Amino acid sequence: MLSRIADILVPVVGRLSVTSDPGAHLAPGSIIAANHTSLADPAIVVAALRRLGAEPVVMAAAGLWRIPLLGRALAREGHIPVVRGDRRAAASLDAAAEALERGRLVLIYAEGGLPRRKDAGEAAPGTFRSGLARLAERTGAPIVPVGQAGARRVTSGRLAKQFGGLVTAPLRRPDLHVHIGAPLEPTGGRALRTTAAHTAVTTAWRTAAHRLGEASSSAVPS
Repeated sequence: MLSRIADILVPVVGRLSVTSDPGAHLAPGSIIAANHTSLADPAIVVAALRRLGAEPVVMAAAGLWRIPLLGRALAREGHIPVVRGDRRAAASLDAAAEALERGRLVLIYAEGGLPRRKDAGEAAPGTFRSGLARLAERTGAPIVPVGQAGARRVTSGRLAKQFGGLVTAPLRRPDLHVHIGAPLEPTGGRALRTTAAHTAVTTAWRTAAHRLGEASSSAVPS
């Protein structure tokens, strides 16, 4: 249901386009790692993946499960709440590993949260936490890097600005782009796995930002 809703709503708020690298594919039991810039980007990424025939299990902030109706829907569909800074965070990785073993795709946001910037511009993905590498190490699952750009044109900044952006987005219909990279099967320790995944997601994000015509000064990390 979440994928269907995203597929319906995203075209209302923006113009979504999707590209992929040669060799990119979404094999069952893969980890999808995407950059996280806005409250809107999970829906954008899920809508893009549905266009490719994929409906992932999403690892998302546990607070969403407290929202009436949404929380019940997320639980019913097997999406995974993440409690950060708590011993229950380990249970999230357990649930993700089980989903991968069943052949599901699991969407993870390795940055662990949203950037604190208030502008609507693009910027390179932040530092990755270790959860992605731990999950890949534990399961042996390939990592599919995904870069999205344009979500901050829908919602960004303070709460009032985010609400205003969401309300006006159907009138503005900003361009949104998602790029799927070729899968990685990184080896080595967690630090190497984390670095490889961060580099690949950054490359995918750079491609997405370029597709939207972002200036090189803002679209290329320093």
